[in-house]
Amino acid sequence: MQAAGSIAKYRIWAHIATWTLLYLFWVTVLQNRSLTFSRTLTVQFCYLAFIAGNYYFDLYFTIPRFLYRRKYVLFGLSVIGGILIGSFLRTLLALYMTTHVFQPGGRTPDFQAVFLNSLLNIAFWTIVILAVHLVIEKIRFRKYIDTIEKEKTKNELDFLKAQFNPHFLFNSINSIYGHIDKTNPTARNMLLTFSEMLRYQLYECNVDSIGIDKEIHYMRNYDALQQIRKEEDLVVRMSVSKEVKGFNIAPLLFIGFIENAFKYVSTAADENKVEISLDKKEENVVSFRVFNTKERNTGNAIKDRGIGIVNVRRRLELLYPGRHDLTITDSERTYEVNLEIQLT
Repeated sequence: MQAAGSIAKYRIWAHIATWTLLYLFWVTVLQNRSLTFSRTLTVQFCYLAFIAGNYYFDLYFTIPRFLYRRKYVLFGLSVIGGILIGSFLRTLLALYMTTHVFQPGGRTPDFQAVFLNSLLNIAFWTIVILAVHLVIEKIRFRKYIDTIEKEKTKNELDFLKAQFNPHFLFNSINSIYGHIDKTNPTARNMLLTFSEMLRYQLYECNVDSIGIDKEIHYMRNYDALQQIRKEEDLVVRMSVSKEVKGFNIAPLLFIGFIENAFKYVSTAADENKVEISLDKKEENVVSFRVFNTKERNTGNAIKDRGIGIVNVRRRLELLYPGRHDLTITDSERTYEVNLEIQLT
């Protein structure tokens, strides 16, 4: 939040400095020698106001509403319309200032001539400043795309390195399964569940999105393994609303929070529990919650060691920018994660 505020302040001051330098350039270099200096200051400031008004109108309305959506005709008409309106208003202001401030009682200037002069100046500078802005944004976007492509390539290489030899791994699991005594069904079932989870990670998660039913099945398998591995007094509740179906989501998005809950769940409290819930509150909003009790002496261990949570935060920023709300509540005895994702 502090970084975002600093960036916003920097941008504001950068805009103020740019307009100030442009104003000084108009006053000193483009000064009309036939006018007094005080009148020049006023005239150029009026131009500055209407040119800046057109620029910000195009920046925050015309460009995102029309240009980025490839509505080029509407974009052109909107830019021209803003320039015409600004020129008309500037003409009215110039006539008023001339007849009531600079030359009271004098001859009223020709409206058409003042309007044409205003139109040419406002149109020229508005188009030039907009063109410079678009060129800078194009360069920034290209750099951003290059960074994303490099990051994607690095992630793909890291993933390939991690897949040392899945066929060897599954063959080993099958061999271990065959050597487990048939009188030990718990161990055999755990190994089968683990094998199924591993197959899901290696072969089905190499996509941008996956069916929510498969993700839920994976979460249930993980939940089942953890219940067997943990202490008997651990209470685990997992609930999935019947509305959670028929859509895709980024794979392995919730499991980081679930792993964290089981890792730091308490073992000596009056009630040691992990609660997991998945719901669909609206048509395109998925709500996920995981809650766990924790030891009093855990302190900030969850925050300090929660590398998985850091990775999930980063994935959320990349996959659902501006379309997710993550809230983490870390109290003395409990830890709770609430996540809402807008799918489209």
